[in-house]
Amino acid sequence: MKEKHSTIILIIFVMAMLSLLPNSTAFASTDPVNKNLFGTALHGYDAVAYFKDGRAVKGKDEFRYDWMNAKWYFSTAANRDEFAKTPEKFAPQFGGYCAWAVGHRLHCKY
Repeated sequence: MKEKHSTIILIIFVMAMLSLLPNSTAFASTDPVNKNLFGTALHGYDAVAYFKDGRAVKGKDEFRYDWMNAKWYFSTAANRDEFAKTPEKFAPQFGGYCAWAVGHRLHCKY
């Protein structure tokens, strides 16, 4: 009986110590760009159109541009080319992750 009691105490102790370890999601390596399962940034919306048209415009397959290991879609070839020249100008801040979460060393996806 004493051996069983010692085993239970050991298990509780190990579980308590594991709970003190940092949250794995807070320190896990994260992609620099928030993208979906298919590798698409901004859910396929045109990043340049947000600035030029002031609204969300869905991108088209024929105007795709790959940057930062993500697929970016644009509504026109001109928007794609403009993004390709200076992607940092049009890409979302914090890689498209929640600003509050990034500030707290967490990354949450929408």
